[in-house]
Amino acid sequence: MTLAGRIAWDDSILPFQLDRADVRGRVARLDSVLDTILGQHAYPAPVAALVAEATLITALIGQTIRPGWRLSLQLRGEGPIRLVATDYFGPSAEGEPARMRAYAGFDAEALEARPAGESPYALLGAGLFGMLIDQGPGTQPYQGITPLAGRSLSDCAETYFAQSEQIPTRFALAMGEATLPGEDARWRAGGVMLQHMPAASPHAKQEATGFDGLLAPEDMLDGDEADNWNRAVTLLGTVEETELIGPHVGPDQLLLRLFHEEAPRVYESQPVRFGCTCGPEKVVQSLSIYSPEELATMTTETGTITADCQFCGAHYEFEPEDLGIRDAD
Repeated sequence: MTLAGRIAWDDSILPFQLDRADVRGRVARLDSVLDTILGQHAYPAPVAALVAEATLITALIGQTIRPGWRLSLQLRGEGPIRLVATDYFGPSAEGEPARMRAYAGFDAEALEARPAGESPYALLGAGLFGMLIDQGPGTQPYQGITPLAGRSLSDCAETYFAQSEQIPTRFALAMGEATLPGEDARWRAGGVMLQHMPAASPHAKQEATGFDGLLAPEDMLDGDEADNWNRAVTLLGTVEETELIGPHVGPDQLLLRLFHEEAPRVYESQPVRFGCTCGPEKVVQSLSIYSPEELATMTTETGTITADCQFCGAHYEFEPEDLGIRDAD
């Protein structure tokens, strides 16, 4: 994929509403955010692709959280890709950018042994899809968990919202590496998320017809609501990958092309940047749960205890007394 130049709507999320269909949604475009996240690690191609998809889904979901909140998405599998974790930090104040970070854990040998061409999602195997919303100090985080279900990560996320939140949801996603003349390839992703307005159907009205016997988005709707939802989903199904990635089509132009008969209404766009919240104090706090024997495995020959941030790759070194212990050996 060739990209003609930097785009004004990169690294942004545009919320919108389809007034005639009683549907809300977001359009997200990620460029430098995604490239920075993946640039922290030399992931094999399928791992990078799955991290890119999870990051894009997290951006589309996270835009709705309030300033100062954090939304975390985790995929835990029994296959070669064991873990994908993403964080979306709401802006610290109105008008400020949101921040994102992500990383993956995988078994390189098991990954190498799998057939070429297998989908990144299939490499998770059986497992769990979890979402956590942290509203800050003094509050109890909200957490929802569903099984990994379906043929793709977007299937899994749609199932999560149907099963856990009773909100019909649909994603259209695209991602890949873009190239500019004379420059290295850069990751780029774009997507659209649709959700039926939650007040319309607080409870499923039909039997579960989704993957693995779980609820599907359509199971919560009937009558005019179902017709409106199906019409919006059908229109979303006409989107092309180049429109999602967005080299030549802005988010507002995309919405008009797809949904001009549904009276689309757009709101203020949310900028997104890469951001990690690690720091010496947080690392010390995380290391406090380890025993001296466990800390010994992180200790150099000179007695320094080391730790690396899995999200951003930052390297930290501490003396044993910094962690409140006399001897780490």
